[in-house]
Amino acid sequence: MTVHFGKYRAVWLTVFAIILCFFIFTMCVNKENDQIDTANTSRYNLFAGSEKCANCHKEIYNSHIHTAHFNTSGIAFPDRIKGNFDTGKNIFAFNELNQIKMEKSNAGLYQVAYINGKEKKRERFDLFFGSGTKGQSFGSWVQNKLVQLPITYFTSAGQWSNSPGYPNKIAFNRPITSRCLECHTTYAYKLSPEEKEPEEFDKTRMILGVDCETCHGAGKMHVDFQSQNPAVKTSRYIINPAALTRQQNLDMCALCHGGKLQKSKPSFEFTAGKNLADYFAIDTAAKNANNIDVHGNQYGLMAASKCFRMTNTLTCNTCHNTHENEKGKTEIFSQRCMNCHNTGHKENVVCKLVASLNNSLKKNCIDCHMPEQPSMAIAVTLQGASAPVSALMHTHYIKVYDEETKKVLAYLKNNNKGINKTYSKQTK
Repeated sequence: MTVHFGKYRAVWLTVFAIILCFFIFTMCVNKENDQIDTANTSRYNLFAGSEKCANCHKEIYNSHIHTAHFNTSGIAFPDRIKGNFDTGKNIFAFNELNQIKMEKSNAGLYQVAYINGKEKKRERFDLFFGSGTKGQSFGSWVQNKLVQLPITYFTSAGQWSNSPGYPNKIAFNRPITSRCLECHTTYAYKLSPEEKEPEEFDKTRMILGVDCETCHGAGKMHVDFQSQNPAVKTSRYIINPAALTRQQNLDMCALCHGGKLQKSKPSFEFTAGKNLADYFAIDTAAKNANNIDVHGNQYGLMAASKCFRMTNTLTCNTCHNTHENEKGKTEIFSQRCMNCHNTGHKENVVCKLVASLNNSLKKNCIDCHMPEQPSMAIAVTLQGASAPVSALMHTHYIKVYDEETKKVLAYLKNNNKGINKTYSKQTK
């Protein structure tokens, strides 16, 4: 059959135009994806890894690796998991028929769902999230997606529990997002477009833990320069938080301790030294400090405190040395309170009870003015319980708490050995 082009000229031109448009569109999409991938890759390649920092800052590095920040995520090796895998201690039962067991095999660690004694689903422990101070949750790779496992380890109870955010039944479907990873890792390379959900990540290009480069910026250029120019003693291509403004320092911490921030730009684009409001809609929902949960918005609580409002210099780093594991060292934090609250302070704001108690309160300002309170954000359901149990955390809303002060005073009057944390367990 002979095809007459002239007869079908309009049809052929239409087909050709469609093919041309599709080709151009495909090229544009591929070019855009290449640009996104290149930008993403280039950001990842700017990181040196905290191990490189140890070459020049060994003492700081050796201290920092023991902090909760550094250990807030990692590969789920058996020695990094807090929970018990022994028979009889490795079960979370929702009811008589539905249970999840934490199991070991040559292939790894797994959470395995059983219904009426029959295995229905198993997912591997791939990553852990949380230093274990309050607890640990776990992530499992499903192709390139990260899913939160349904069972969490709750430290204060010393047992497995239902994961926060999960229903009280067997489920393996809660995605871990880039916003989650932004606070629990230093960097995560995202494969999927910004609008696609659930998100996909490259498991080979993640920097786990909140390490040196979270607060000091990606350090490859710094490491390369200083290695090649050892005689230059002035640091180049690195951020020194001490040189930042007060708000820049606060923003650096508020990224993860500033409440329910809604991102306006992709995760991991905000870095230390930038303006947080350029990347997030700031959490202003809780106007009353009494309505702010003790976990997740420590900045909001501190900002509402008189201590913060009375000075132009107080930041998170005034009290926290992020290079050190200072968990439970109440006397150290109290001494930092006393740096301002002493007789030489211009406001002369000194605890009125110190002198009458032979200065023993100088060892613990915290339990009177920043007492532990239950967190609704970290609340888990223990096996057999009908209501969630909350983790206790020190509030950052600094003020006088009359009832807590009474407990401290009662303990001190009955004990002449000074103040310690024992009182809270005995009287709360």
